[in-house]
Amino acid sequence: MRHMHLCILSLLCAFFLLFPQAAFADKPIRWAELHITQTALKDCVTADISSHNTDLPTPLVELLAVLGVRYGGDFKRYRKADLDTILEKYAAGTDFQEIAANDKLYTYYKKVYGAVFGGFVGQHRVWRDNTWTEEYGVQVFSPIAAGWSYSHYDDFGAARSYGYRREHLGHDLMGTVGTPVIAVESGVGEACGWNRFGGWRLGIRSFDGLRYYYYAHLRKGHPYADVHEGDIVYAGEVIGYMGMTGYSTKEDVNNINVPHLHFGVQLIFDPAEKDGNTQIWLDLYEYTRFLDRYRAQTESEDGERHSLHIRIPENAWD
Repeated sequence: MRHMHLCILSLLCAFFLLFPQAAFADKPIRWAELHITQTALKDCVTADISSHNTDLPTPLVELLAVLGVRYGGDFKRYRKADLDTILEKYAAGTDFQEIAANDKLYTYYKKVYGAVFGGFVGQHRVWRDNTWTEEYGVQVFSPIAAGWSYSHYDDFGAARSYGYRREHLGHDLMGTVGTPVIAVESGVGEACGWNRFGGWRLGIRSFDGLRYYYYAHLRKGHPYADVHEGDIVYAGEVIGYMGMTGYSTKEDVNNINVPHLHFGVQLIFDPAEKDGNTQIWLDLYEYTRFLDRYRAQTESEDGERHSLHIRIPENAWD
């Protein structure tokens, strides 16, 4: 399935390179994929952070957009030398759009990667070692708390048959029941309760409204931390616990064979399509592996896990 998606993406990108006037001109984005390797993401994040307080900042999204044009969105071809060349040209006075040399595709990838990574790096306050400090850098976390074992299961796009035949639109992190689940990005609780597919699940919308984070198959009997619909949730907070619930119309039933967290991210360019037929869900394998570097510490208190490491983005400061 993934190979088919990549073939389609390559054909579309070739078409748009030949006929750039046809590429997404002033139209809502209805289709997007994420094939950025963790190595490329790490290098671009490093370039963004290291240039932040200089006269020539190099924002993450713009770097990814130029590389996206170069690779047709398939970062398996990524080389650090290509990024270095981009940075050298930018330092010499050439802007990113000119470096990309394809206005339409650059605009498209900038919109897509801006939606994916809009809250990824930025100015934020961080709670660490019992004190608040202000810093610029990565402001998201792994969905799994530090100190808890887990593994990645790369099955985005795999067939599912419960209820009806469909594709699996998330990334599975395999672990043990009770593993603390962490809010990846700050946002607002939007869905909290039972779903016959995902069991006890939680949805959190980013503050800019472009990303919907979906955490499913939470623990039977005690799925959530103190999180409710409408609550503001900050990156790093414990929001629930890994479990095996789902595949049942009856609530609080374990019908999933192996304990795991189903983690999904939906891009929402058009609010009317949030639950429509053109939903955009991302393959998060490389993305989530990158987040392995950023795991929130927690502690136990009164039978609950509480985070010792929280990030509040600048746009959410009082």
